[in-house]
Amino acid sequence: MSAPALHLAGVVLPAGEHRDLWVRDGRITFEPVPGAETVSRDGWLVPGLVDAHCHVGIGRGGGLVEDLTELRGQALTERDAGVLALRDCGSPVDTRVLNDEPDLPRIIRAGRHIARTRRYIPGLAVEIEPGALVEQVRAQARRGDGWVKLVGDWIDRGVGDLAPEWPADVLTAAIAAAHEEGARVTAHTFGTDALPDLIGAGIDCIEHGTGLTEELVGQMAARGTAVVPTLVNVENFPGFAAAGEQKFPTYASTMRRLHASSGAVVRAAYEAGVPVFAGTDAGGGIDHGRIADEVRALHMAGLPAEAAVAAASWSARSWLGLPCIEEGAPADLVVYDGDPRADLDTLARPRRVVLRGRVV
Repeated sequence: MSAPALHLAGVVLPAGEHRDLWVRDGRITFEPVPGAETVSRDGWLVPGLVDAHCHVGIGRGGGLVEDLTELRGQALTERDAGVLALRDCGSPVDTRVLNDEPDLPRIIRAGRHIARTRRYIPGLAVEIEPGALVEQVRAQARRGDGWVKLVGDWIDRGVGDLAPEWPADVLTAAIAAAHEEGARVTAHTFGTDALPDLIGAGIDCIEHGTGLTEELVGQMAARGTAVVPTLVNVENFPGFAAAGEQKFPTYASTMRRLHASSGAVVRAAYEAGVPVFAGTDAGGGIDHGRIADEVRALHMAGLPAEAAVAAASWSARSWLGLPCIEEGAPADLVVYDGDPRADLDTLARPRRVVLRGRVV
C-alpha cells in the first residue's frame, strides 16, 4: 500500500527559505500534488536527524539485546527524538531483521567491533590477534553497510593505562582492505598513543578522539578524517576513572585528564576544519534518544549553534550519503515549531516526524 500524498509548508533548512513541499509515493517534490493532505502549515522543516554513533542491540550494562520487541524499542526511541538515520557503530547482534520495518529509522551498520584478545568489553567484539585483522576487516565490511569498526585503544593491564591495540603496518593493510571492499573504517580511541598510526594508515573517522593533539588535528584536517566526539558519553569518564582507580591509578588519572580537555579538543578540531558529527554512543551506558543533548554539548564545546545542528542533520546526512530535503529524495524530515539554530532546546520537541513519506 503506497503512502498517502502529503503537503507541508515551512522554513526549509539549511537554506532557510519558506517553501511548500509535497510528498508523493514516499518522496519529496516541490511540484503541487492535487488532493494531498496538509500535515503542517508552518514551522521549520529539518532533514531527518542522524545519530552518527549508536549501538542497536546493546542494552544497559553492555548486555546483548536480541528480543525483537526490545530492538524495535531502541530504534523507536531514536525515531521519536527525530533521529531518522542511525550509524550503528558496532553491534554483536545482527539487526538486519529490522530492515523491513517501515516505521523504523534507516540503520547504517558497521558489523561487529574488532578488538585484540581480552582488550575490550567482554562479549561485544570479535577478539583476534593482529595476524587475523585483515581477514576479519573484510568479513565485517561484508556484514555491514559500508563501515568497519576497530577498537583502537583500551586499557592494557600490563601497563595499567590505555594503549594501542594494533601495529601500524597491520592497520595500513587492514584499512586498505576495507577500502577495497567499498567500506570506510572508524575506530574507538580515548587516548593519544593509538591515533598517529590510525590516522597515518588512512582511517576515515575517529570515535571519541579525546586524546587528539594539535598536530594530530592538523593531520586529520589535511586528510579529511572525521571525528564523532560522543560528548554525552565522555561525561562518564570520571566514573570510569573512579571504577578503575584502585587497580589502575595511571589509567584513572588519564581518564580524568581526557575528560577535562574534551571540550577544547572538539573546539580545536572544528576550528581546524575537521568534519565533526553528532553521535551519542547510545547503547550500554547511554540511553537512546539523546541526540538533542549531544548537539547542545557540541555547542557548549565551541561549535556555533548552526554547525552543531548541521552535525546532527544535513552535514551528517551528506557524509553518510543520505539526501536532505530535495526533489526526489525519500521524505525523511522533522518539523519543529521554531528555528533549532536559534534555540537548540527546540530539537528535543519535534512537532511532526515524517519517515519514508509517512507521518509517524
